[in-house]
Amino acid sequence: MDAMIEIRQVMKHYGSGASEVRALEGIDLDVRPGEVLALMGPSGSGKTTLLSIMGCILRATGGSVKIAGRETVGLAESELPRVRLQHFGFIFQGFNLFPALTARENVEIALHLKHVPRRQARPRAEELLAGVGLGEKAERHPADLSGGEKQRVAIARALAGDPPVVLADEPTAALDSASGKTVMTILSALAHERARAVIIVTHDPRVLGYADRVVRIADGRIIAEAEQTAELVS
Repeated sequence: MDAMIEIRQVMKHYGSGASEVRALEGIDLDVRPGEVLALMGPSGSGKTTLLSIMGCILRATGGSVKIAGRETVGLAESELPRVRLQHFGFIFQGFNLFPALTARENVEIALHLKHVPRRQARPRAEELLAGVGLGEKAERHPADLSGGEKQRVAIARALAGDPPVVLADEPTAALDSASGKTVMTILSALAHERARAVIIVTHDPRVLGYADRVVRIADGRIIAEAEQTAELVS
């Protein structure tokens, strides 16, 4: 199967001279549709930097990053928002929900950004929330939801527009065991049943049981990569 994301010799450097920091150095990685890929490593290893470069949030200093066959390194800044909207859904540890909006409205905003007509956005938002088990809580505000429920709203929002790639930064870190299992079950099903590429940056060992492949990063380099059979965490 062709890779959804192809990364070759990617570098990310900050500063110059004696103060230069090499966050990534010579990264080669392919990400395929239908897999859950876990990026693991110590704090400061470059995991989130790599995720941000994949999602066209950060620019690589050098190398090649192809999304669905299209080179993104060197694209004009004005072109990057369109690439993000077309290809990616983002999930963050902090949920990043708008507190004044209901769960449904938080999802609707993402649909509007993807140019879904308003008359279609509300039923689609309700459908997405039902898909993550929150159909009955669509009109609740974030303050009235648990951490696990907030993260499921964030997942529903990430799935607005049906993106081929979902990028998740520590999606289970703030969750208890049951909520973390629910979130990972949803993400695993998204990859395996809907052939989406799901990339997760994590320190959470619970995620390993759901990953098809684990890539370990240290000091800005890939130090190990292993395929594995995804299993439900007991």
